[in-house]
Amino acid sequence: MLHWQMITVRPAKESEKDMQFIRNWIKDARKAPDDRYVAICDGIRVLAIFMVTWFHIWQQSWLYPVVNLFGTRISLDPLVRSGYMHVDIMILLSGFCLYLPCTRLRPDEPFSIRNFYWKRLVRIVPSYYLTILIMLIVALARGLYDRSYVTLPKDLGLHLIFAHMFRMETYYYTNLNAALWTLALEMQLYLVFPLLVALMRRRPFLTAGVITLLCTLFRVWLSRALFDIKPYFNQFPAYLDIFVLGMLTAFLYSRIRTLPHHPIARVLCSLGAVFSLAVIIRLAVLQSEMGNAGMIEQGQLLHRLPMALAGMALILLAGNAGWLIRHLLGNPVTRFFSGISMHIYIWNQVLAVWIRELRIVPSEYPNPNYQGDLVWQQRYTFVCFAAAIAAGILFTYGFERPVARLLLKGFPGKKAKDRTPGAETVPETAGLAAVNAESVPEMPVHDAENAEPVPETSEQTAENAELVPDTAQYTAENEQEKDDGNA
Repeated sequence: MLHWQMITVRPAKESEKDMQFIRNWIKDARKAPDDRYVAICDGIRVLAIFMVTWFHIWQQSWLYPVVNLFGTRISLDPLVRSGYMHVDIMILLSGFCLYLPCTRLRPDEPFSIRNFYWKRLVRIVPSYYLTILIMLIVALARGLYDRSYVTLPKDLGLHLIFAHMFRMETYYYTNLNAALWTLALEMQLYLVFPLLVALMRRRPFLTAGVITLLCTLFRVWLSRALFDIKPYFNQFPAYLDIFVLGMLTAFLYSRIRTLPHHPIARVLCSLGAVFSLAVIIRLAVLQSEMGNAGMIEQGQLLHRLPMALAGMALILLAGNAGWLIRHLLGNPVTRFFSGISMHIYIWNQVLAVWIRELRIVPSEYPNPNYQGDLVWQQRYTFVCFAAAIAAGILFTYGFERPVARLLLKGFPGKKAKDRTPGAETVPETAGLAAVNAESVPEMPVHDAENAEPVPETSEQTAENAELVPDTAQYTAENEQEKDDGNA
């Protein structure tokens, strides 16, 4: 008996396409990572700012975020209510992106302090002062200083010199956008950056190790010696090591890229990047379990260093991962949102409060967030995200970039290949900050037993009673020109 078997022969063209795909994949895997524009930083930044923005909106909406995946109900509530945790990743990115160009300097090539400071000021100060001007006009129009904890001269004066985070009334109860305190922190980090560069170029591991030890001891002392750590847990000594660890990450990245790359190593780095992200998510979930205001602040001190270490691993592993991971994090979409993320952050919380107070999203209930109006919560969340993105586009393309081009026009060394931080093609962000313990609002009814009630505030300050100093996310070097990386 004869048995016939059909054998399908693939066309030669299809086989050749498969082989070409494999050859291209191997070629990409063997290629050294770019040390001028680290595109995966765009994706990491966008993920962080998205979570921070969602947290701010959740503070006003109290929408319980749940997704159904293949019939399984998954709650995203722990990730949203701890969204402020991603400030640590942003501070880490700031140190990484500022120091990476320094790793390309020759041993005898000096670091240009003048170029660094001028380009930092150009990136930050115009947008910072514009925000203060707009918020001041709104505060005066609404008469907020007539019933505020802080006086106008003190609030405005300390903000103008970036010193507002040193006083509680101008730090937590300001009428000039509570998020701006993080720029004061960044300015402090910028002041010591040239010294840190000098130390890191000589002894990178020793410098990072000593500073990390000292800052860890400060956080331990702070958590044990003081009952109320609110005024101190986001100050310079509590964040310096996170910034320096970002600089160390840049040093390690520059060394790793010189090593031979292999497809197997790319696969392992991809798996490691996924694991690092899982660790960050786990730390955020642990932070969400902190039960009251004091525990939230203590949890931030406890989790700050582990978050930074997990962030270091994510940057290094994702930057050396396979094609899929690198292009998921670094692509035109993430680059666009990373480019406007500074103003998304600056305005998202302010807009969320204004949209709720002005009842732009209608509801039949007087307090739809308290009363669990699900339709309002969903619409309100969408409108707030849309408004934040619109503000990001408007202020980035309508003010920040034109002013930056004007101020940098004719700047010495503009046409040369400037490798001084501030000219790098690596996206850099200003620091983000953590949430104030009093910012955690009362939970909806479904979670009321774990909630700590927060009274409904009056019109007193749209930016103070319900706005919490949180992250000031910056992309100071993210949209660069091809010649020297400046927007």
